[in-house]
Amino acid sequence: MKNKHSKICILGLVLLAFSLLAVGCSNETDLETTSPSGVVDIPLSSITNEARWYEHESGGDKITFFVVKASDGSIKTGFDACDVCYTYGKGYRQEGDDMVCNNCGNRYPISGLGTENKNPGGCWPGYLSNTVNGDNITIKKSDLKSNSWRAL
Repeated sequence: MKNKHSKICILGLVLLAFSLLAVGCSNETDLETTSPSGVVDIPLSSITNEARWYEHESGGDKITFFVVKASDGSIKTGFDACDVCYTYGKGYRQEGDDMVCNNCGNRYPISGLGTENKNPGGCWPGYLSNTVNGDNITIKKSDLKSNSWRAL
């Protein structure tokens, strides 16, 4: 009987360790999006050359996007999904000065992001408009909602 309880205890500790590791490795940040203003504000002071991923819930969809500072100091925002690869739900990762599609492996220089994909159908971090307002970068919730089809 003692051996059975020990195995259960060890299994529980292993599961707890993996859970803590997964939480510690997450680079996603949940946003407080209850503002009635219709926008999401992210403090400029929190934006660095290391991409940060954010989630916004809209109508039951979890819309993920990233924010990163390019080498020239400009702020880049993009959906964590493109017109093609979004169906695989893999998103992007950062490698140095590039964002890399986790599905097809295409690389995109961070400095070139922030332009609208004029040829829909290609792999490119989905365009997400933003504005700088004082000490914040502002993203319209309506822009997030209209791209809920990209939800991972």
